[in-house]
Amino acid sequence: MGEILLWLLVGTGLCLLAGWQMLRRRTDVPRIDAQAEHDADVRAEAQRQAEGQAEEERLAGERVEAEAQRVAAEEAERERTAALQAELEAQRQCAEQAAREAEARADAQRRAERRAEEEHLAAERAAQERIAAEHRREAAEQAECERIAALEAELEAQRRCAEQAVREAEALAEAQRQADRRAEEEHLAAERAAQERIAAVHRREAAERERIAAHEAELEAQRQAERRAEASRQAAERVEAERNAAEHRREAAVRAERERLADVEAQARAEAQQLAALRAEQERLAAERAAAAAPRRARRTAAQTLVLVADDSKVVRIKTGRLLAQHQYQVAYANDGLDAVQQMQAQRPDVLITDVEMPGMDGFELTRHIRADPQTAQLPVIMITAADDRHREQAAAAGVSVLLGKPYPEDALIAHIRLAMGQDGASPLAAATSAHGELDTVA
Repeated sequence: MGEILLWLLVGTGLCLLAGWQMLRRRTDVPRIDAQAEHDADVRAEAQRQAEGQAEEERLAGERVEAEAQRVAAEEAERERTAALQAELEAQRQCAEQAAREAEARADAQRRAERRAEEEHLAAERAAQERIAAEHRREAAEQAECERIAALEAELEAQRRCAEQAVREAEALAEAQRQADRRAEEEHLAAERAAQERIAAVHRREAAERERIAAHEAELEAQRQAERRAEASRQAAERVEAERNAAEHRREAAVRAERERLADVEAQARAEAQQLAALRAEQERLAAERAAAAAPRRARRTAAQTLVLVADDSKVVRIKTGRLLAQHQYQVAYANDGLDAVQQMQAQRPDVLITDVEMPGMDGFELTRHIRADPQTAQLPVIMITAADDRHREQAAAAGVSVLLGKPYPEDALIAHIRLAMGQDGASPLAAATSAHGELDTVA
């Protein structure tokens, strides 16, 4: 067994020696190897001649063994060459795969840049549309200002006509009420249009926010993909640099979008302020109209003024009565509309404060009944409701003088009564304040 191992070691050493010699002959010094082989052959020939036939046989055996070792070394060399070729092929395939991946990433980057460019063009178109809408809005506001000026001129003309023709006061008052109703209807239409514009602005803002959120989510997904591709980034440094540049451009676009959204919000706030100013102007005109109509009514003090409170809620009647009593007004109470009609037949009040929903006869029916009677047709009617927007048109059609929403400031109610009675201390500005910060004057 030990002899076999020894021979195996010897054979392995000879194979390695032969392989090294072959590599040396193939690469570095083939001529020296050939010379060495020739010298070895000469020495072997001389030795064969000196040692005789036995030595010749031994050398023949050694040559056979050397040939076998050479064949084994050549086989090992071929195997090593094949392994090297396989390794080179694997490396080439890896390089091709990396190149394909880099090309795919570059293609994805180009598509992302195209999408960003399309979004930029869409944003520019939207900005142009907003500018056109702003121009249209400015034209509408100019038309509204001209309409207000025309209304003011019309009111001035009516006032002069009222001073010149006292005997035609009733006809002019009826014409004034009709003009007021038309103006209120136009005012309501303008308010609805303004609210629709504000709602459209809010919808555009929401769409912009959603688009920015989607863009930011896309940026976050791209950042995660970049973190996952950190291992292959060294093989595509130029592509990475381009992607970083595109990322900076997208972030700049996002910042620009945010700034534009802030501008849109500022425009919306400015539009809301303009709408508030327009509403305040309308309220001022309504207060001036009421103040202009007030002198036609005989001035009476608070102690001489009888206020009828019609409400099915005892708590509301008591609360309203206490407020009126604090300001020296005479107060009468009615449980519903029918009770109010009966009391007015016995004693006509100077002002009526009524609720909307009451059993038997509600506030709208009571107001229509009052307007149908010539003796009470000019009676100021103040209606209190929790749904002023929903009841506005019905109140205008019934002939309600003032519509107040619940809850309302107590000073606003007293100011409306004083304004209706032409009493000293009446403040149109105080009357223009309600629970929601606005006056709902119907007629």
